Amino acid sequence: MKIPLIKPYMDQRIKDKVCQVLDSGYLTEGAVTKQFEEAFRAFIGCKHAIAVTSCTTGLEMALRVLGIGPGDEVIIPDYTYPATADVAAIVGAKIVIVDVSKHTMLIDYDRVEACITDKTRAIIPVSGFGNPLNYDRLCEIREKFSIYIVEDAACSIGAEYKGLKVGNQADISVFSLHPRKFITTGEGGVITTNNEEWAAWMESYKHFGMGKNGSREGTDFVRIGTNYKLSNILAAVGLGQMEKIDELLARRRSLARNYMALLDGCSDVVIPSGTPGGEHSFQSFCIYVKNRDEILQGMREKGIEVQIGTYALHLHPAFAPSEFCRIQGDMSGSQYAFDHCLTLPLYHELAGSEQEIVVDSLKNFL
Repeated sequence: MKIPLIKPYMDQRIKDKVCQVLDSGYLTEGAVTKQFEEAFRAFIGCKHAIAVTSCTTGLEMALRVLGIGPGDEVIIPDYTYPATADVAAIVGAKIVIVDVSKHTMLIDYDRVEACITDKTRAIIPVSGFGNPLNYDRLCEIREKFSIYIVEDAACSIGAEYKGLKVGNQADISVFSLHPRKFITTGEGGVITTNNEEWAAWMESYKHFGMGKNGSREGTDFVRIGTNYKLSNILAAVGLGQMEKIDELLARRRSLARNYMALLDGCSDVVIPSGTPGGEHSFQSFCIYVKNRDEILQGMREKGIEVQIGTYALHLHPAFAPSEFCRIQGDMSGSQYAFDHCLTLPLYHELAGSEQEIVVDSLKNFL
């Protein structure tokens, strides 16, 4: 028996789209990528969606377009994949790490506010595992301190807060298209924003700084840029999935509800809280258990691919306190999440009978 953690959705229609691109001979970014961007933009309901090589490069671009660099500070949650913090260092800013709520695994808003200084330029909160952030609270902080909100929405396509999809509330949001995500292109990311000027700058930056300055006909290189384009090949995979996103999202939520029903009454399992007013997209189905590492090892030996949630940055040498990184607080919430979070298998083709096997195995090890 083998029950994987996730299995990308790939039907014949998606494979045909990729073959059409291959047959066309136009493999780099082109019309198919533009179609994918438009499908993503329309689903989110934002004004601009820009496809890039990864969520990481998208977050880097977001900081660059806001002019964030040396001498600035960027606040990051401790419980996240290192890429969230890496991008601040890549542009030369100082990383300021704060704790998360033990109950939601999302950034602790009170601790964010307490560590803001006159050097703080942005917060990069993470809508972790598909759980939307409290954007009302974040917007209050943004207005009070005149700082930017750059959301790491890597896992949150389809999540909503008070009826508005993630990708609209922050100044800039960036999504991942990694294979762990239910909309995937293998590698890739999408930036969303409602600011036309920022969108134009980022579109230029990812195309080597191309633009028009009105001085002559044709293309000028108006700024220093790089190549963060998403190819037509990869975009074809994403486009095929976007055409079924409502079905894929509904299926994930149905599977999540079934897990909750199967775990109901199990006192040794705690399901982290969702954000009030939010609708979870369940990129991952996470639970808290006491003897997480023993359970993880045992279930894997039985052929059930479970995983930790993510990482606690303060435990890693790359983020040791230095002139480039400040750790604010004791990180008790992040430490708890790192020690106790277990991610269960969740993918479109997962059967209810397989969920029962997962939960029965979990209960045996508990």
